[in-house]
Amino acid sequence: MTSHTRPYIIINSAMSIDGKIASIKNDSRLSSVHDLSRVHALRSRVDAVMVGINTVRIDDPMLNVRYSEGRDPVRIVIDSKGEIASMRCRIMDTCNIIPTLIAVSEQGKDRVDAIVSKGARVIVKGKDRVDLPALIYGLVDAGIRSILVEGGGELNWSLISAGLFDELIVTIAPVILGGRSAKTLVEGEGFARRLSLVRVESNHDSGEVTLYYKRMVYE
Repeated sequence: MTSHTRPYIIINSAMSIDGKIASIKNDSRLSSVHDLSRVHALRSRVDAVMVGINTVRIDDPMLNVRYSEGRDPVRIVIDSKGEIASMRCRIMDTCNIIPTLIAVSEQGKDRVDAIVSKGARVIVKGKDRVDLPALIYGLVDAGIRSILVEGGGELNWSLISAGLFDELIVTIAPVILGGRSAKTLVEGEGFARRLSLVRVESNHDSGEVTLYYKRMVYE
């Protein structure tokens, strides 16, 4: 991973054949154990793993390394309103053990003390919503030079539309979910951004195909 003025950012996701990252009932369990091992190995090689507050609310992830050997990355949660302060979740239950950073906007300033009291660090960026560019460029000063993003479609959209990523890794699971309201890989407003395919891996046992893309420098 080369050095940047901002951290090197890898967006990783699993999706169905029809582009859904979760069912209409918000079930996002698409990856096989084989793919989970790949993701956890990737977690162990980056400085931080990032998700949005909706992912915490729906999936209650730990974001540590379990299916591979290696250290746990710093966990970063994008939470504009500081909602995690009043949530019972595994991230807040373990932030005294695994370094955890909660990014809030000015809207969430009144919840900072409650979050810090549980052992997490807080960064305030932005007025109504977390200012992602300001946050991400500032993370270099905190020693974070690489980030694995495992968020939902909204966080993916915010980063991709702003060009704040370097790689996109997508594992396609052998399932069709359907559903107009089911979340897709990228939500938000429509836009077009071309990527460069650099590698394809397939696993015949799980039926999965993993696609490795890089952001094109001249878009």
